[in-house]
Amino acid sequence: MEEEKTLLDLVDSSAYDAADKPFDFVEAEGETALICESDPAIAEKISAAVKSLGYMITEAGSAKDALKKMRFHTYDVVVLDERFDTAAPDENDVLRYLESLSMVTRRDIFVALVSERFRSMDNMAAFNKSVNLVINTKNIDDVETILKRGVSENNAFYRVFKETLKKMGKG
Repeated sequence: MEEEKTLLDLVDSSAYDAADKPFDFVEAEGETALICESDPAIAEKISAAVKSLGYMITEAGSAKDALKKMRFHTYDVVVLDERFDTAAPDENDVLRYLESLSMVTRRDIFVALVSERFRSMDNMAAFNKSVNLVINTKNIDDVETILKRGVSENNAFYRVFKETLKKMGKG
């Protein structure tokens, strides 16, 4: 717990750096994704899949790097390995940060958790980990299909809710 506070405090208190805002040039309609994966082979497959779905990608090298990137930009999609920058998957600083976001902000971010422990598309595991989708590493070759289906289902689920918020002037 002490380490988490230190990392989050370090990111919050650090000076502004324009390099932390990688998408200043993106149009309002441009969708972005953050890839948090340590294994280069898996990261390459995820990046290729996410690019083919039309997202502009940023890759984080560490939890600190990911948190700095998320400080100034709300990503549309975050693909996060449960062991990203940690030995214990239940102590993932990036996942803890995402869990702590307000529901208004969190609802706009689709989070896919890459895991060795849970089955792909396991809704109960996703609910338990406060993510939208689980992708098992055994199914990483099908990551594009899994992500496309997950994002599509999520958009359909929240479509009416988001339209209603817009009509009320809150979206």
